[in-house]
Amino acid sequence: MFDEFYKTPACYENIHKAVVQLKGTYPLLKAFPIGKSVLGRSIFALGLGDIHKGTLFVGGVHGMEWLTTLLLFRFMEDVLKSVYSRTPLADIDIGRALENRSLVVIPCLNPDGVEIQINGPKSAKHLESYVEKISGGDTSRWQANARGIDLNHNFDAGFRELKKMEEAAGIFTPGPTRYGGKFPHSEPESKALVNFCLAFHIRQAYAFHSQGEEIYYRYGSGTPARSQLMAQVMASASGYKLCQPEAIASHGGFKDWFIDKLHRPGFTIEIGRGVNPLPIEELEPIYARLLEMMLICVLL
Repeated sequence: MFDEFYKTPACYENIHKAVVQLKGTYPLLKAFPIGKSVLGRSIFALGLGDIHKGTLFVGGVHGMEWLTTLLLFRFMEDVLKSVYSRTPLADIDIGRALENRSLVVIPCLNPDGVEIQINGPKSAKHLESYVEKISGGDTSRWQANARGIDLNHNFDAGFRELKKMEEAAGIFTPGPTRYGGKFPHSEPESKALVNFCLAFHIRQAYAFHSQGEEIYYRYGSGTPARSQLMAQVMASASGYKLCQPEAIASHGGFKDWFIDKLHRPGFTIEIGRGVNPLPIEELEPIYARLLEMMLICVLL
C-alpha cells in the first residue's frame, strides 16, 4: 500500500496522506495532531494501546533527516500488520506485547524544516524571503524549523551552557542549523513535544536522527540506572556503538530534557552512515538492521 511513499522524500503532503491511509486501513490506530508547526502544519502522533505511560519514538527533528520519518512509518505499518494478522514480526509477538504496553510514534516533529530541505524556500510560505536570506538561497543543508531555530537545541536542558557554546562557535542568530533560540521551548514544535510527554506521562523516549550508527543514553545525574543496560541491549541488537555527545551537541536536545526533567530513560539513535540527507535507497537496509532493536525498545 505504501510502496511509493517509501520511494520519495517525506514531504508534508505525503506524510498527511500516509497518516490518513494508515488510520483508514487500521481502525485501532490512534492518529491525532499534538500541535502545529510555525507554518501551521500538523505534527501527527500515531498510537497503539493505552498511550498513557507508553513508549515514544520521535523522528524528523531535523530537516535533512527525513529518512527517520520514513523509517518510523515503515515500522508502524509493520507493527499494525502484525497486530491485525496475529502473526509475529521478526519472531516477536508484538500484538501480545502491546496488550499491556503501548507505543506512540511521532514520525515528523519538524514538518516545516523537512519541507524546506526538500522543496526549498518557497515551501516556507510567508517566510519564504526570510528562509532565502538566512540560508543564502541554499536549503540543501537545512536542519532548523521555519524560523531558523534548531529544535534539538531548543529544549530546557543545560540551555545556558549551550548558549555559551553557540557564542563560542560564532552562532548568534537563526540559521539553517545549530541556533537554539533565545529561550528553551520557544518554538511550537518543541513545546508541543514537551506538553505531550507531560500530559501522557511517557515512560521512555527514543529520538531518531541521522547519521553515525550511534546510540546516546546519558545526560547528567538524572540518567536512570537502568538506561545503560537498555542501551547495551539496543547496541547488541543493532550493532550500533554507545557514545557520549560532545561540545555543542551535549545540551539542549529532546533526549537531554527527557532525562533531566523526567528522570526516565531517553535515547538518541543516529541511524545509518554517510552524509545527510541519507539517500532514499538506504531506508530498507537500515530498517532491516534496526527492526529487531526497535521491537525490543517497545518491550524494555
